Amino acid sequence: MNREFWKGRRVFVSGGTGMVGSWLVKHLLSLDAWVVVLVRDEDPQSELYRSHDIRRVSVVNGALEEYLILERVINEYDIETVFHLGAQTIVGAAYRSPLQTFEANIRGTYNLLEACRVHGDRVRRVIIASSDKAYGEQVALPYTEALSLNGRYPYEVSKSCADYLAQSYHHTYQVPVAIARCGNVYGGGDLNWSRIVPGTIRALLRGKSPVIRSDGTYVRDLIFVKDTVRAYMRMAECLGSEQVNGEAFNFSNESPLNMRELVTMLQELMQCTHIELDIRNDVKGEIHSQHLSAEKAKRVLAWEPGFTLKEGLRETIDWYRKYYAEDVS
Repeated sequence: MNREFWKGRRVFVSGGTGMVGSWLVKHLLSLDAWVVVLVRDEDPQSELYRSHDIRRVSVVNGALEEYLILERVINEYDIETVFHLGAQTIVGAAYRSPLQTFEANIRGTYNLLEACRVHGDRVRRVIIASSDKAYGEQVALPYTEALSLNGRYPYEVSKSCADYLAQSYHHTYQVPVAIARCGNVYGGGDLNWSRIVPGTIRALLRGKSPVIRSDGTYVRDLIFVKDTVRAYMRMAECLGSEQVNGEAFNFSNESPLNMRELVTMLQELMQCTHIELDIRNDVKGEIHSQHLSAEKAKRVLAWEPGFTLKEGLRETIDWYRKYYAEDVS
């Protein structure tokens, strides 16, 4: 990452209290960027708060659904670069309550894009955090950027819509946008225990059976949070290029595996292979198999993952060991 590029740059991060957002803010601050974050709910367990990075950023309280707040942030803080990570990110929550997910993920995205359009004389780059879920179910894998977006279940649809909105604002109004489509992001600071990596680590640390909500054969792409942050920042650094502006990029370590394999790997890394699995096979509203080709990101952005899956999982396990050692659970 280019320190000179980021030094003093005025950056807005939506979703700054989320797992990825917290690590993005940390990296931006380490490069001397000037950061504003949108905070809907204060969460003292968020890495943004636990690391005390919250004290080093400007905080605006509000929700993505409130256009005037977003427009004020862009205008009054003279924002030049936007990272839009804010979203309702839990697939199960979207299945149970689609309206809230659509409001946050769809309305929130077009509100932010509209604020960037209105203040296009200031905003020079907008990074939209989409997802492999935007592709929906496809006949052929891995997903490539040439595929159409085919979301069907509520969370997928919300990501497909947000993705299309970003493309529309670029092609119609020349908003400088690039779209990141990542696989399942994991890493320290993810306290959504329904997700398989933090949920499994927590269960194993407590000596309990890790839960697999599917039958264990569902296939996913996993990408370490630090590689995701590097991907977002690399996109922003390259957005002046015609090869990047208005484009979408997949990010993946291109090593898909099924959920039983993932949990078994965690058991081995934590030396807990004696603990039995709790395979429930009651998952709803999820695609069976998803994984991505990152060829375009490697070729155009010169991006490469810096962590293998085992390296990322080891660092993630270490984070949770320290987390529980501090007795904050």
